[in-house]
Amino acid sequence: MARLHTNMARMKVRRNLLLCTAGVCLLSLIYCFKILHQEALLQRLYSYSSQLSGFKDFLWEDKLSTSIVYDTAKQKAIRLQTSQRTNPANEDLLLLNSSGLHKQSYILQDEPASYFILTERGALCFTEGTEMGSKTPEDAMIDEPQSVLRKQRVKNESIHEGQPVIMLRQASNCVCHQGWHGPNCGIPTVVQHSNLPTKSHLKPRKVPRRIINAININHEFDMLHARFHELADAVDLFLVCESNYTAYGEAKPLMFLRLLLNGTFDYVKNKIVYIFLDHFPKGGQVDGWIADDYLRTYLTKNGLLRIQGLRPDDVFLIDDADEIPLREGILFLKLYDGWTEPFGIHMRKSLYGFYWRQPGTLDILSGCTIGMLLAVYKGDGILLRRRAYYTMSDFREYEKKSGQVLMPWSIGSPIHYAGWHCSWCFTPKGIYYKLISAQNGDFPRWGDYEEKRKLSYIRELIRTGGWFDGSESNYPPTDPKEHMFAPKYLLDNYKKYIFLLENPYAKG
Repeated sequence: MARLHTNMARMKVRRNLLLCTAGVCLLSLIYCFKILHQEALLQRLYSYSSQLSGFKDFLWEDKLSTSIVYDTAKQKAIRLQTSQRTNPANEDLLLLNSSGLHKQSYILQDEPASYFILTERGALCFTEGTEMGSKTPEDAMIDEPQSVLRKQRVKNESIHEGQPVIMLRQASNCVCHQGWHGPNCGIPTVVQHSNLPTKSHLKPRKVPRRIINAININHEFDMLHARFHELADAVDLFLVCESNYTAYGEAKPLMFLRLLLNGTFDYVKNKIVYIFLDHFPKGGQVDGWIADDYLRTYLTKNGLLRIQGLRPDDVFLIDDADEIPLREGILFLKLYDGWTEPFGIHMRKSLYGFYWRQPGTLDILSGCTIGMLLAVYKGDGILLRRRAYYTMSDFREYEKKSGQVLMPWSIGSPIHYAGWHCSWCFTPKGIYYKLISAQNGDFPRWGDYEEKRKLSYIRELIRTGGWFDGSESNYPPTDPKEHMFAPKYLLDNYKKYIFLLENPYAKG
């Protein structure tokens, strides 16, 4: 009897254990289902983050600790979110898709500002280039005796009534500031002393052209600030192309995108169209020139598709990131008719910083009208940079249609700089990054040599002005006070950019 009671007790214990185990399993299944449901919900919200701005701030909150509260399910959701952001490349793509910057279009508008003023004497004068004081043009002719001026007045008054308009217009030319020329004081020195063959045909436009400036960007952010501050009031739109691949074909972060989104370029953001190149061209790693050319091709073709309201006489200008045109030369293109195309720009050449001025100028064809870009160059910026336009099949047809003889010319001259080309102008770390990012075609590729990548070696190059091949420089001394030494923005922020304006490793 005792043995029977013992067996029944054991059976009861086993039954209770079985029931408890079943209950625990059921609870575990319910809990797992709950977690999976919440993760799926988070993933769906995450995929919709580019459209649902209400969730954007949550998904991109950097201080994750503020969200880790309450129960384990939320903690797991945070861990899931964090794991998706550990890869910088994925984070950049999420930032890009969330912002939508790479898909936004831009509508070109006519600028309402007036650049010319009609004086009381009937002269049309460029406001910036004209003396607007109380002096009359006759008063400004200090080299002429007053007796000659009085005779001229009497002569003008005695002329037939139908002729004074011409004489008055001649006698009332605008009085130009230094650096400005022409009857309207709107021709800058860099055009006045250029090889433009049609100077006698120049005349102010009634409606200013729109200027589009296109560049590819890697990590030249100091030069980018200088460009934007130099050209922001002359250029209507900046096309800026960034890739998540270096010119060598290796993955890289979208640094410009991050700066654009964190407010660094807010002062000019309304004039920027961000172009994202998400692939590396086939064959680019074997032949680096394929990659180099493709960057400009993609920049131009993708950029033009994103612009609405283009006119054939608008101006397209394509530069490298280290090439900064002078504002006055670009403003001339905007305001005047009568110049021919394509055009180049004579730029002051510097190495490592503006303190190492190289002889001569950089003069590359870099601009034309939209009409010529589309008709002759087929919308391809790399073809514009080459000097072979006259061999292209549609060149003569476009020349005939435009009604003008197309002759290349360059703003500026070898002694009148119309911009700045500052090559390898970085800190030593910036030069190191340029070395390892360079395309596989400009041989020798110095980034392939370990000793050339050492920061100590790079610092010595900066100090002496030497080159990676061991050659020594013989550059003349420069002074930051000299004309066209560096872009105005860098000089105005001298302390911040002193490493570009003074040799940081000069001895004594």
